[in-house]
Amino acid sequence: MGGVASEREVSLDSGRNVAAALAATGRYEVVSVVFDEESIDSLPAGVDAVYIALHGGWGENGGIQSALDAAGIPYTGPGAAAAAVTMDKIKTKMVLEMKGVPTPAWSLAGAGLAKSPLPLPVVVKPPRDGSSVGMSKVGDAAEWPAALDKALAAAGGGEILVEEYIPGREATVAVVDGKALPPIEIVARGGWYGYDEKYNSDETRYPAVEDEALAEKLKTVALEAWKALGCRGVSRIDFRISPVGRLYVLEANASPGMTAHSLVPKAAAAAGIGFGELCTMILESARFDGSGGKAG
Repeated sequence: MGGVASEREVSLDSGRNVAAALAATGRYEVVSVVFDEESIDSLPAGVDAVYIALHGGWGENGGIQSALDAAGIPYTGPGAAAAAVTMDKIKTKMVLEMKGVPTPAWSLAGAGLAKSPLPLPVVVKPPRDGSSVGMSKVGDAAEWPAALDKALAAAGGGEILVEEYIPGREATVAVVDGKALPPIEIVARGGWYGYDEKYNSDETRYPAVEDEALAEKLKTVALEAWKALGCRGVSRIDFRISPVGRLYVLEANASPGMTAHSLVPKAAAAAGIGFGELCTMILESARFDGSGGKAG
């Protein structure tokens, strides 16, 4: 847990929760490792498996996955290649389109661009950050410069993803080892689910999707996206649902949060799976590329 990315504090929160839950099962000797650099040198000797609770940066972009592959240590979540794709929203969009998975129209923007390359409203996102860091919705042309600058600052420059804003509802589907859990709807104040609504607001609600047909459709498309992106272990697929019920995959989170506000634990709870059992399921899906199997 930890790391040097912008999501360090969220990662520490997730890591503490997971470590406590796994220790409470009495099945594992759990060692919490706080990473302060992009290296696995701080891992203790004799590790049987690693639960990756790192969010963003080296923890999600294939960096730690490659290091653990080289060391022959099983780990949770996707392999290095899939992690590199899911961490990059631009690559994710390309793969989803190539595989025929529905996703909102998109374009790219850079510093100094005077107006949105897509018709408003749009969502402006750093392409390689999570937790909605640096993300804004732009509904008026006057909001464009500040939204672009905010995303560029979060991304450290480079290209910014500009995505068509899909009105309607927001939902997410957690997939654990190839099984889709009950879809969860996200009901945020004002209809916008940004960083504050994720981590600081007690007003955001997370009801399970009650419409059975819609829930099954969400699970089906989530599994299509999960497979298209090469995910394994646990991943969370985020959606917008248009007013006429059309689904759009926004992105895949291959190292989803495990905090009190996080969505994967809420989905598990809707399926009758407690937090400790969920963490155990995720840990026991651990593997490394080339291993051909799971951790024992």
